Amino acid sequence: MLQIPDWKPVFGSLRMNRHRLIAMLVRPAFLAWIAGLAGVAESVAVGGGSPGPSPGPSRPEAFWSFRMPHLQHVPEVRQRTWPRVRIDHFVLARLESEGLGPSPEAGRASLLRRVSYDLTGLPPEPAALEAFLTDRRTDAYERAVESLLSSPRFGERLASVWLPLVRYAEDQAHQVGDDTTMAYPNAHRYREWVIDAFNRDLPYDRFLRLQLAADRLGAPVEDLPALGFLGLGPKYYNRGQLEVQADEWEDRVDTVTRTVLGLTVACARCHDHKFDPVPMRDYYALAGVFASTRLVNKTPSGTVIDGKVKAEQMPADALHIVEDASPQDLPVFLRGNVARKGPVAERSFLGVLSGPTAGRFTDGSGRRELADRLASPDNPLTARVLVNRLWAVCFGKPLVPTPSDFGHSGLPPTHGALLDDLAARFMDEGWSVKALLREFVLSATYRQDSAHRPGPAGIDPSNRWLWRMDRRRLTVEQWRDSVLQLAGGLVWDRGRSAELGDPANRRRTVHARISRLKMDDLLMQFDYPDANVHAEKRSVTTTATQKLYLLNHPFVLHQASAFAARLRAVEPGSEAARVRRAYQAAAGREPEPDEVASALEFLARPAASAMGRWEQLAQVLLVSNELMYVD
Repeated sequence: MLQIPDWKPVFGSLRMNRHRLIAMLVRPAFLAWIAGLAGVAESVAVGGGSPGPSPGPSRPEAFWSFRMPHLQHVPEVRQRTWPRVRIDHFVLARLESEGLGPSPEAGRASLLRRVSYDLTGLPPEPAALEAFLTDRRTDAYERAVESLLSSPRFGERLASVWLPLVRYAEDQAHQVGDDTTMAYPNAHRYREWVIDAFNRDLPYDRFLRLQLAADRLGAPVEDLPALGFLGLGPKYYNRGQLEVQADEWEDRVDTVTRTVLGLTVACARCHDHKFDPVPMRDYYALAGVFASTRLVNKTPSGTVIDGKVKAEQMPADALHIVEDASPQDLPVFLRGNVARKGPVAERSFLGVLSGPTAGRFTDGSGRRELADRLASPDNPLTARVLVNRLWAVCFGKPLVPTPSDFGHSGLPPTHGALLDDLAARFMDEGWSVKALLREFVLSATYRQDSAHRPGPAGIDPSNRWLWRMDRRRLTVEQWRDSVLQLAGGLVWDRGRSAELGDPANRRRTVHARISRLKMDDLLMQFDYPDANVHAEKRSVTTTATQKLYLLNHPFVLHQASAFAARLRAVEPGSEAARVRRAYQAAAGREPEPDEVASALEFLARPAASAMGRWEQLAQVLLVSNELMYVD
């Protein structure tokens, strides 16, 4: 008979709010139990990437992700002329061991479009594409990459990756009526700090420390918005009750540990972790840090905005941040029940990641010490997790398929030695995000074509071993920004967030207002993550409502008209020249002769609706798969 596990440890207190309940349902620990019904259980050795026996609870340090990453020996390969950078040797060695070979290099137009989207979230302008295609210098691609990395658009692109991880939002899921006293009207100050941090290539270890403890590190006032990482967290009604406070502490523990460490530490709120060496004591040791911290609205000069202030009355310079409250060590709440108190857990770091001399946190709340432990070069997880996330930005899928679960219930890396080598070098070379991404996009692995080939597709249909580049669909931010750019309406304004439903809003989508209470319809339709919880990755769905939006929504129709008008202005001469310019802009390539002929035939027909033929053709290009996917 099927043995049902103890459900209470899975769900925690049944009094938790609905959003936390949903979050627990999709936790890897719960999903791993489901997977276990089918007999799925995997572990891995770092060097090989193939399943191996679990080290078991008696030797937690032997598990691959709990061992420190080290530089790896560069493997020998037979096809010695193919690798361009160090990572290519690891990828090619795996391909050759599987009886596979790499794909040819992508065409120059496809390659520039790909790297432009990956590094800036935008397609190349036709003039930039034409200049690149005619640039015969041997380092033309390298020059294009440097231009993209130095663009202010780079930080906006990386912020759109980071913000869903830290469940960035500007209100609360439990707002009643017009009560906005728990909203975050100045949340954009944290978002702008993140954008600027990526643009100036702030080392990732410093990036993390400032977000946990800028005020405890003596950071300059311009870095205080970084504390929005914690300061923008969910706040629940009846916050004076201990059980409600416990839900908020769980959110902080879960968001920090899954985002930075790739561990599901919050699974230990009600019981020792079922899969990883994280006892309840470790959970409450971390929760005590956040129990010793309070959320405040505070101006850069240090003035605290006391009392319940509605969003529209909040001073424009107020920051939504955290500061230390009275330090306290929490008792272990037995079975997650705040009424059943066990032994006190002194504030400290996870035991499995602490050295033998690690002790309790004594500096105020412990946020600074926690930040130091998270960003330490002796921490085996932090660099691995970030490298894995950035790999997915460029290659479409991470090396570790469960990017926020590097524990026993997660999946093993496909290229363990490569991940270790990258993580070790990332730390040794100054934690530079730009340097890491530069290596990715300059690699021969990245430059491969995305076309299927029957032979490799039969051996490795999911492209696990990276014998080609995966074709990827644009995120909702990339698609909307592309449409605005093609229509000539994209503006670079920053500052306070704007509603996407506002027809006058032509700013990049990263500057949109994000709601926990009601997600914007466009974001919801096109798979933007729920802002109530940490989002390790995005779903990619195809629904009828998406297509209806693309066919009928006023935003799409208006941008199609603007795109058509822009084409008429740029190419006032022949229709054929205008068609070619339309394809260059939307698809990043020259149209085929039959495409030009079909377009001209369509344009010659009488208009069959209120939209003109050029507006209809422009709409087709804006919603086409070729625009919405990157090869």
